[in-house]
Amino acid sequence: MYPEDLKYTSEHEWVRPGDVVRVGITSYAQDALGDIVFVSLPAVGDTVEAGAGIGELESTKSVSDLYAPVSGEVTARNDALDAAPELVNSDPYGEGWLFEITPSDPTQVDGLLDAAGYQAGLDT
Repeated sequence: MYPEDLKYTSEHEWVRPGDVVRVGITSYAQDALGDIVFVSLPAVGDTVEAGAGIGELESTKSVSDLYAPVSGEVTARNDALDAAPELVNSDPYGEGWLFEITPSDPTQVDGLLDAAGYQAGLDT
């Protein structure tokens, strides 16, 4: 159900590993939020700390905080979401990605959940 090539956080974010990691929210999260109408993302060049709040997703139901899955520098943000925040709902693992971070310590990604671990957390 969840892509095996990604890592996950308990805050329902996914991370595509690499020298620069791409971050989004899981299909579970976008489904729980409902229709996303506004996205607030960190700025390119921001330095973020793992676990720190760095943005928000606003839906017709609620506002949900975004957290940095790893520490590092924000190197890209998905500006397409400014005009089309619904991409997070329609394609959470593709066009609905949120931002990219160059990790200060690439081994941080190894400590995130794999797909089975994330699924197990949802099942409890």
